[in-house]
Amino acid sequence: MRLGEWDRADEIQDEDDAVSLCSLYAGSESFGIDTNKIREVLGERELQRVPMSPAFIAGVVPYRGEVLTTVNLRALLGMEEHAGRCCVLVMEDDGAGERFGLVVDAVGGVVTVSRRKLEANPCTLEARGRWLFDGAYKMETGLMIRLDPMKLCPSRLSETGLFRPSMNGGTDASPDRR
Repeated sequence: MRLGEWDRADEIQDEDDAVSLCSLYAGSESFGIDTNKIREVLGERELQRVPMSPAFIAGVVPYRGEVLTTVNLRALLGMEEHAGRCCVLVMEDDGAGERFGLVVDAVGGVVTVSRRKLEANPCTLEARGRWLFDGAYKMETGLMIRLDPMKLCPSRLSETGLFRPSMNGGTDASPDRR
């Protein structure tokens, strides 16, 4: 196969083949979420911490007359807390009717990729990563891990059993290694 033929084979063939991903970051890692699953990007916000809440709950923020519970992606991934201000994306779980925020370090742009380029999660991932990640895309800038936003919903996270009770009565984002 000539180089030109390979390039055309990797291009998006039609509208059904294309998926738009919002790129977001936690530490040096790049993640993507289908833009159809994002209700709104709030940008940088001050979070009010909730006492006795699980470590993966970043806090709450006001949102259109409501109080929005936010999930901290860094905590879910076992990373250290981010020192600066964080960005909040508003997600909505259509099945449960639950709206929540996802706290990330930064939000990038929107990229359009071919659905066919999504690769399965590597078998070397720990259970938490396998559950949160929905595959990965090889991008020119590196690997973009696709998140399943409905698996990030606070009520679903607490039901997974992937997080152990913490010392303060909440839930720790570290995997239970008993």
